[in-house]
Amino acid sequence: MPLEENTNFKQVQGQLVTDADMDARKRLEGLAWLLDDSILLPGLNTRIGFDGLLGLIPGLGDLISAAVSTYILAEAHRLGASRAILLRMSANVLIDTLVGSIPFVGDLFDFGFKANKRNVLLLTQFLDEPQKSARSGWLFLAVLVTILLSCVVAFVYLLAAVFRFLVA
Repeated sequence: MPLEENTNFKQVQGQLVTDADMDARKRLEGLAWLLDDSILLPGLNTRIGFDGLLGLIPGLGDLISAAVSTYILAEAHRLGASRAILLRMSANVLIDTLVGSIPFVGDLFDFGFKANKRNVLLLTQFLDEPQKSARSGWLFLAVLVTILLSCVVAFVYLLAAVFRFLVA
């Protein structure tokens, strides 16, 4: 892909980075802060964000939050994040959305999990040290697949046990 002549590059940890990419990183960091850490709870010295507040809206709140989190994923893809990092970020959004949709418990989870902050950190680590992040991303993916397969096997086993119980 040819580079535009007007593109400004900076050297960041041994890599050439465009001004537009630096602006995108700052924008994503600001969005993650707004969603996960922008509100200080007086007396508790704890920060929450609008992601948790959106989760309080029954049914629709977690979907709106997931849509905003998807923007961070799209920007990560545009910035060149590896598939392993994108999968890991997607898992964070999925966990935040699924667990967050459980009444009461999910709302508390939403305030503490901070998926957007995690995802921007993953992206920043990848952009700063791509080889190291890619290795840890693939390891996470292998563990995730192992856990998911174990859950599927356990579910099939329990389903068969219930079926045997009902037939007997």
